[in-house]
Amino acid sequence: MKDFRNKVIVITGAASGIGRATALAFAREGAKLHLTDINRERIEAVAAEVRALRAEATAYVVDSSDRAAMEKFAADVYTNAGRVDVLHNNAGIGAGARFEEISLEHWERIIAVNLWGVIHGIHFFLPRMIAQGGGGHIVNTASGAGLCGLPGLGHYTATKFAVVGLSEVMNMELQRHGIFTTALCPGIINTNIIQESLFQETDEAQQKKNQAVSFYDRFGAGPEGVARDVLKAVRKRRAVQVSPGFHLYPIWYCKRLSVGLYQALGRMAAKKLV
Repeated sequence: MKDFRNKVIVITGAASGIGRATALAFAREGAKLHLTDINRERIEAVAAEVRALRAEATAYVVDSSDRAAMEKFAADVYTNAGRVDVLHNNAGIGAGARFEEISLEHWERIIAVNLWGVIHGIHFFLPRMIAQGGGGHIVNTASGAGLCGLPGLGHYTATKFAVVGLSEVMNMELQRHGIFTTALCPGIINTNIIQESLFQETDEAQQKKNQAVSFYDRFGAGPEGVARDVLKAVRKRRAVQVSPGFHLYPIWYCKRLSVGLYQALGRMAAKKLV
């Protein structure tokens, strides 16, 4: 898919960060946007930004972890647009804690959003995308933590590894329908993901959260670069898209070269991070 003009693009979690930046990037290409978030005010504001770029936008208030809400959303999009050319399952939340500190409630919440949110998008949109004919592309937002496990992020990493795995299988299975799939693996991106992440309600955990916010503010790349990489991944039909590459390629290649070395570096990092 080279030309996005008049293509129908669906993006979940589009009210901020990577979702917002990607919506604006597609808008500049002349696409027609269908955007969701759980925050009505913020998603309406992004839709207004899209329209200011002379592109079409429809905003929906949807919790991607809610099965019934996602089923209705898919039906509404097809009623309004008739087809979907690019589905970007982007909605997600962050989390940080030692394994022994992770509550079951946090496990349930992060799996509901980061994994079930993606599954709901696939389940309710994919059959319609197959039936419409003419191919399409699905982008599932994972993370660099979906390629390399990171200490202090066990439950987050579990969901993102799952998203990478299901995306790889989808890309192998669905090409017979002309549908391609990308696992999007961002690195350290300066968005509000840390501010809205799940942390334990302890002074130590909140201190770690504040440190992480400062780190992301200082070293995080802008979401606009990730958005450009999303469009590039769709155009080039990439199965995995890391962004930015210099954040992730060194550690990913290290892991592929020597798991023992990668694990040793991880243990060293754990002493400082966890």
